[in-house]
Amino acid sequence: MTRRFSPRRTARRAAAVTLAAQAATVAGLLVFDSRRKRDKPDVRLPRVESHDLAVQGGDLRIYTTGEPLFEDMLADIEAAQTRIFFESYIWKGDDTGVAFRDALVRAHERGVEVFVAFDEFANLVVPRAFFRSLPDGIHVKRHPLIGRFPWLTPRQVGRNHRKLLIVDEGAPTAAAYLGGYNIGSLYADRWRDTHARVSGEMVVELANAFVDYWNNAPGATTPHLHQPAARTWSTTMRVHRNSPVDSVYPIRNMYLEAIDRSEHHVYLTAAYFIPDGVLTRALVEAVHRGVDVQIIVPHFSNHIVADWLSRASYAELLKGGVRILRYENAMVHAKTATIDGRWTTLGTANLDRLSLAGNYEINLEILDADIARQMEEIFRVDAQNCTELTLEEWTDRPLIARVTEGILAPYRGVL
Repeated sequence: MTRRFSPRRTARRAAAVTLAAQAATVAGLLVFDSRRKRDKPDVRLPRVESHDLAVQGGDLRIYTTGEPLFEDMLADIEAAQTRIFFESYIWKGDDTGVAFRDALVRAHERGVEVFVAFDEFANLVVPRAFFRSLPDGIHVKRHPLIGRFPWLTPRQVGRNHRKLLIVDEGAPTAAAYLGGYNIGSLYADRWRDTHARVSGEMVVELANAFVDYWNNAPGATTPHLHQPAARTWSTTMRVHRNSPVDSVYPIRNMYLEAIDRSEHHVYLTAAYFIPDGVLTRALVEAVHRGVDVQIIVPHFSNHIVADWLSRASYAELLKGGVRILRYENAMVHAKTATIDGRWTTLGTANLDRLSLAGNYEINLEILDADIARQMEEIFRVDAQNCTELTLEEWTDRPLIARVTEGILAPYRGVL
């Protein structure tokens, strides 16, 4: 007997085949990536030493390696006198993570009020005992796996991807940190990232960002924090933060506005680069105006699927004249940009949908020639550790690579 054709049955089978192909592709990439990481050489990366630069209303110190950053963060925690805000997407329970935990505990024991926030999902692999070891007097906010009802809405599923430390805001010795560095020994010397220490009037702006997150984002919060009494209208630096609970995502627009104003050069460093059509178009249009657009991305990041998803935009970018530089032998995790020797941003937001339209993120925008000059130097040094991807090389890539990209393409809208 001939079976009657069923569109619904055919659609189900096609969907099952597609999902199976996607699962097999992801599994194959993960196997390849695990072998690559096992065989990765131990190399010393080029670096730019940290030093303070005077900016209107305070100083800014930019870090490109984790060891001096963690030393300075711990020193500021040890010197704290009144209050500490500490926020990290990932907080490992290794030697570095323990050092931060112990420093926060000591601060609490000498009478400093300590507030800690971290993301539950990002720390699922960290033993629960590590976080339970924080004493009751330290105020802790765990960004939940799933937010308040109604669940699975954009306002509830955004992760807390921010990394902040604010010490004694309002005091003459106040300091604040933000950037790409998570807390863990891996990040101290084996990843290339960018972070900044801020002093002066901008500390209160970063403190205000922590207070707003603490009071309003999903997750149990006690006690309620009062907003700082005095804010600043700095013309040199501004804090931009994505807040899913409020449906506010200004960081994407900050990037688009800056790129649209560019006249000479745009230097981006992106840990996960999965641009949407608008951002891709803005970069290509900048090239058409005569702007030198260069982007540093990892040749292989710690999330190989994200690497392959990013490739869908390469053809349009390369044909449009954008230069893509692939960072070698290490994970470049920085999220920075500098434009025309005048404008800089650094912070936690990646150039992908998760960061620009999903997660809690925070970036500092800076209009200062000295800062831009240092960021350009950092970019040039990083470029020495890169290989450039050419249009010819991309066009001649193997057929299996094209097939893999096509199979994974539907997930670009998610990441």
